[in-house]
Amino acid sequence: MTQPAADSPITTLLREWQAGDKDALLRITPYLHEELRRLAASHMRREAAGHTLQSTALVNEAYLRLVDVELDFASRSHFLAVASRVMRRVLVDHARHKRRAKRGGNERALTLDEGMAVSDANDPRILDLDDALNKLESFDARMARGIEMIYFGGLTTTEAAEALGISRVTLHEDLKLAKAWLQRELQ
Repeated sequence: MTQPAADSPITTLLREWQAGDKDALLRITPYLHEELRRLAASHMRREAAGHTLQSTALVNEAYLRLVDVELDFASRSHFLAVASRVMRRVLVDHARHKRRAKRGGNERALTLDEGMAVSDANDPRILDLDDALNKLESFDARMARGIEMIYFGGLTTTEAAEALGISRVTLHEDLKLAKAWLQRELQ
């Protein structure tokens, strides 16, 4: 992955924060909050109306999980990729909690197109998609990350390719293969 000529202010603050500068966390928090709000809006647009998890709660939970993570964020794109994964985990955890509360019901298979629209977390089929993505990740983590970043995180192909350290063409090919594999898996 090629390094940009000059680091963005966000990348610089991320590095300072991770190097132990607590003041950098205070300076970067407004930027992180905006980025998390954008990601949460992307996630929540794909949820059904009346979802019981509010966008603000998703941002807050993701922020709390990210602040405690022991990870070196290489760039803004890397941070967004990790944040998107954290938000997916929050939504899946929420769905699992709802499923446990209801215990069962008539489940219908989730198609990839429905999954890409990320159905209501009250719908247990999102768990099927999560299981399929985890299975894909077990043998091709890059493909799974690409799907996650683009379809769940709302990252652009440029941002996702940068975070993965690959070209946009390679990402496009990965997405085609991953989508075909997931469609077959979810049938």
